Amino acid sequence: MRDAEPERREGPEGCGEHVMWRNYFLMLLDRLPTPVAICRADGTITVVNPAMAAEWGMPPGRVRGHHLLDLFRPADSAAGQLGRLAEALRLNRRSRYTIPVRWPAGGADGDGGAERRGELVVEPVGEPSPTHPALLTVLRPADDAPARPPEAEVGPLEARILALVAAGATTAAVGKAVGLTPDGVNYHLGRLSRRWRVRNRTALVARAYVLGVLDPASWPPAPRA
Repeated sequence: MRDAEPERREGPEGCGEHVMWRNYFLMLLDRLPTPVAICRADGTITVVNPAMAAEWGMPPGRVRGHHLLDLFRPADSAAGQLGRLAEALRLNRRSRYTIPVRWPAGGADGDGGAERRGELVVEPVGEPSPTHPALLTVLRPADDAPARPPEAEVGPLEARILALVAAGATTAAVGKAVGLTPDGVNYHLGRLSRRWRVRNRTALVARAYVLGVLDPASWPPAPRA
């Protein structure tokens, strides 16, 4: 006769560990600079970090219980994403969807004028559940451009010199355009080459594009605004 399998029981010890990990997660979430919310499948916000609440100028406690789409208005092009997300939840698929949204620049106290734009990245998380799936929602504001590194800060004259070199201008032509002698142009190019640790003009121009000094969408080459 086989020994019976030991009965699995949820004791106080297991409950304590669950609470510990939940509190640890909430502590980490509060410290994230990225706006994050956790919602039910119907879009009701259950957990929100201070960064997300700050987008609405409210404490996190006041944001909880709101519907996500009461706070963020989907762009006209987002109807398809919303439909696919609803279908994915119905079929219990683990899909990620990006929804373009807009919201008042002043948050809850906005006057209805200026708007901010960005994306909501929505993804089911946790164990699959047909009744209570959780949605992890991350906000990516479009105007939160990454900070430029210190080496990308160049003066207007050097940025213009780089643009002319990128267009194929000779040293003499660059000097004539910016009002410098050829030696003056070479001085600035040499200074940038040493600062960026590159050996020739081709690498110098490539580095200028990588650092965002030159506008990759502009032709003829031009300094980035």
